[in-house]
Amino acid sequence: MKPALFSAAFLTLFAAATTGAQARTLAVPPTDTIVVRLPNKAIMTLVVRDAQQLRQLPQYHLDSLVARLGTYIKRADEAAKTAKTDRVTVEFFPNQDAPGQNLPEQIRITTRKPAPGASGPSNRVEVLLEKKFGMVVNIDGKNNDKPRATASRADRQAHRDSLRLARIENKSFSSDFVFDLGLNALVNKSSSALASQRPELRTLGSRYVNLGINYKQRLGGKRSPLYLVVGPEFAFNNYMLEGNNKWINQNGLTSVVPETNGRQYQKTKLATSTFTIPLMLELKLRDEHHRRTLTLGAGGFVGYRLASWTKLKYYEEGTMYKDKDHNNFNLNDWQYGLQGVIGFKSLTFFAKYNLNQLFKDNQGPQAQTLSFGLRLSGK
Repeated sequence: MKPALFSAAFLTLFAAATTGAQARTLAVPPTDTIVVRLPNKAIMTLVVRDAQQLRQLPQYHLDSLVARLGTYIKRADEAAKTAKTDRVTVEFFPNQDAPGQNLPEQIRITTRKPAPGASGPSNRVEVLLEKKFGMVVNIDGKNNDKPRATASRADRQAHRDSLRLARIENKSFSSDFVFDLGLNALVNKSSSALASQRPELRTLGSRYVNLGINYKQRLGGKRSPLYLVVGPEFAFNNYMLEGNNKWINQNGLTSVVPETNGRQYQKTKLATSTFTIPLMLELKLRDEHHRRTLTLGAGGFVGYRLASWTKLKYYEEGTMYKDKDHNNFNLNDWQYGLQGVIGFKSLTFFAKYNLNQLFKDNQGPQAQTLSFGLRLSGK
């Protein structure tokens, strides 16, 4: 019954639209719209560019197509229930299923995944018939005569995914700007003859800053998630003492002593700058859209100390003083250790552990440096 009603309404509108289209052929070719309102309140909108396209519509046997749409929509709904995305697009090929009937070569049905608690998929369906003319089936109960976009959100997402995958496959080598911001701690303090001089650091004042460029080379095939990471970095370590203590270097020995002349320090720190080269293996995992999800990296580093100094900040008689002493303070020139990163999407954390002592043996407090914090990278 429904195909018969559709055919009668279509033929009536076909005659009226053909007359109107022919009357306008001398002007700029307009777009003609046929709106079919069925008794069950469904709305079918046909858009044609000119009268010639309008005359071609009967060859598609739209009454037979409407009879098939119910089956196609049901299959699209079933696919939407198990889809991993909010929308799913299903393609059908009526002309291959029923050769010789001049049915459309391709139909794409895009439907929305069921909302939480809903019994079935959303009742909004988009149908695209080839590219010769547009057809939109709107069964959402609204009187909207404007044809919907033929490219669904799922189609646009698939296009973006393909572009992203192509960039990944074609780019085996990359470079990232790295900015690390974190804190320093001294660990494994020994109980040697200098045990009484163990430094206690002010947590938030003992900051770590690192700037550099990481060069990444993919290991394996085009879609391998494994990379070799190497690159120059410049690290700045602050070791700020807790309490009213200060760093001193006397008789070839670096130690921590309390202030005895009544001066109160706002800041008393030891700072170093180091040139380092990291070497890591990094694993980058991605989701179904080829976007970065989990990042894991582990390896080591080696570095050379460029400079060191102490800074004392205090007030006397209302005047602020900043005393600096540029000295090596018996620090080890070479630094080496282990490092690792862990991240999810754009959020990444780092940790670096120095295997060697901060000071030379028996020339300063025996302790190793642990740095940790947040990593910001250019990609």
